[in-house]
Amino acid sequence: MQDRPSAEKLLAAARAFLSETAMPQLSGQAAFHARVAGNVLDILARELELAPHFNQAEQARLESLLGESGDLVTLNRLLCAKIAAGELDLSNETLKIHLIKVTMGKLAIDQPRYQGYKTAQANGWPEEELGD
Repeated sequence: MQDRPSAEKLLAAARAFLSETAMPQLSGQAAFHARVAGNVLDILARELELAPHFNQAEQARLESLLGESGDLVTLNRLLCAKIAAGELDLSNETLKIHLIKVTMGKLAIDQPRYQGYKTAQANGWPEEELGD
């Protein structure tokens, strides 16, 4: 039986090709688009690595905060409805921490070099802890 490479290995191979072979030979608009493609591959790699745990932690926090169970989309809709109705606001410390952790998780995946993310880390904003 032959196993195919993992998604992580496929992304790493595509990223290596772009950065080591293609990009050095490109200029102008083609080089720009190759850099964009490389950034997309980097985001996908971080998404594969981090999102499953982040989503699981977010769902658990929402279930605790809302006193309901359900999938992440449904729970987030319920959270939005409660915020819109004035039932939850930032005076609720649990909500505040939840929103910070969600934001930090999204930045960890999408823009880990973003200065605002680095500043938030330096100021002790809580982040998701990576699971085992």
